[in-house]
Amino acid sequence: MREKPRILDIRTLARTRLFHIQQLELRFANGVEATYERLLGSPQGAVLVVPVFEDRQVLLIREYAAGTDRYELALPKGRIEPGEGALEAANREMQEEIGYGANKLRQISSLTVAPGYLGHSTHVVLATDLYPRRIPGDEPEPIDVIPWSLDDLVELTTREDFTEARSIAALYMVRELLNG
Repeated sequence: MREKPRILDIRTLARTRLFHIQQLELRFANGVEATYERLLGSPQGAVLVVPVFEDRQVLLIREYAAGTDRYELALPKGRIEPGEGALEAANREMQEEIGYGANKLRQISSLTVAPGYLGHSTHVVLATDLYPRRIPGDEPEPIDVIPWSLDDLVELTTREDFTEARSIAALYMVRELLNG
């Protein structure tokens, strides 16, 4: 196992409502020094929920994605609030975004998107035994809820408006888990 680099210095370059950008001065075990930058997200991380009905229908959302400047299909997701656990956050996000809660929640994995510079984990949660329940959220406009069969996953991944890697990975993981 390699020895991690030693952090010589950390400086804040910028801070926003959502992100904290840091510059790190590092010394590697071989003596080489290098400067890295990293983007830190919420310290608690986020949840990505795969809500599944008994007939293997999952509920996707279509909402505006500022990063790509278009409407995207994805799974319900959001950050974990301070004092909240991943399962609690998953149930809250579902109720805010799709109008359903779940009697059964199970964390199945944690994902990173770009660990080379993004310090953020997303906890993938399988939600089953769903029941209707809507609570107010912080979305600026109503979110479209789109049911999709797990058995039609290949077709979904060919759509131009379904590109979020976390959602794609989570759906394949859940499909394999349920097929197991």
